[in-house]
Amino acid sequence: MSWLETLNALGVQVDELGNCQVSAAESRDAAVTVTPLTHLGLFGVTGPDAEKFLQGQLSCDVQKVSAGKSLLGSHCNIKGGMISLSRLMPVENGFWLRTERSILDTAMTNLKKYMIFSKAESHDRSEEIVGLGISGAQADRVLLAEGFTLPAETGEFSIYGNGLLIRVPGERFELWLPVEQAETLLSGLLKEATLADTNNWKLQDIRSGIPSLDSETLEAFIPQMTNLQVFDGVSFSKGCYTGQEVVTRLQHRGKLNRPMYRLAFSADQAPAPGTAISTPDRAGVGTVVSAAMTSEQQGELLAVILKTSFDDADTALTLEGGDQPLQRLTLPYELDPELFERPQRL
Repeated sequence: MSWLETLNALGVQVDELGNCQVSAAESRDAAVTVTPLTHLGLFGVTGPDAEKFLQGQLSCDVQKVSAGKSLLGSHCNIKGGMISLSRLMPVENGFWLRTERSILDTAMTNLKKYMIFSKAESHDRSEEIVGLGISGAQADRVLLAEGFTLPAETGEFSIYGNGLLIRVPGERFELWLPVEQAETLLSGLLKEATLADTNNWKLQDIRSGIPSLDSETLEAFIPQMTNLQVFDGVSFSKGCYTGQEVVTRLQHRGKLNRPMYRLAFSADQAPAPGTAISTPDRAGVGTVVSAAMTSEQQGELLAVILKTSFDDADTALTLEGGDQPLQRLTLPYELDPELFERPQRL
């Protein structure tokens, strides 16, 4: 039985974009939820030069990943614009890179362009390695009952069979493992946990202020515009990587005009990534990064927005094609104020 057939048998439906829906309406209020991470895909970069290669391409410090961390990291073009955003995990002879399924092929293709002179290779592992998101105040207890060793801190991981369990922000874990293991484990988890849908997981990402990248937002953001540095997703000391000059200049000599914020919206469906945000006097002051529903007519989103427009509480922010003002919300972290105080130097 394939992974999708296993999920279908449990009442989970997966659409063409990889988003899953479940029939259990009570999942949002359950003490522990399990979300099939079907909207995410995974590919491997392996070989003797895998670490050296990725260190010269990604914004995060890959040596920290090799030393036992799981980090977010972006692959940028020469102008610093993100062309992929992945979570890195160390495995035998290399790394797994988890990214949005909608941009997985693009992420692999762009890395392979630089791989030709390196002893490293890349392979799509999405059909054999699958993800589960475990969330809730009792998630630790449920995982311990299934024999897991729990990572102590956010960003740390533990090995489970041939897979990895990563503690991520928000009382949550990402688990990546072979399909056969996932099928066996899922039945055990669901004795105490409830299935949840993709929207539920995305909403928790949004409330944790975690960025994502979509096909509609490729090359639209420099890493700091999505607050990636908060998650140690940008290293300013490791040396050169593609786009590093622009990223470092912004951090040390520039001024960040458009960071990422969290807002609430009123609509019957979530706005797509890339949707513009405007004020009455100015169009395109912001761009939606990700969005999820909280109820039938309400939701939350992350968006990169002109700081002066967000800070002006008397100015209404609205989605493209909508007339309902967005409500400004807080993030669970603070950004370095110096990023907004330096004069721009060209």
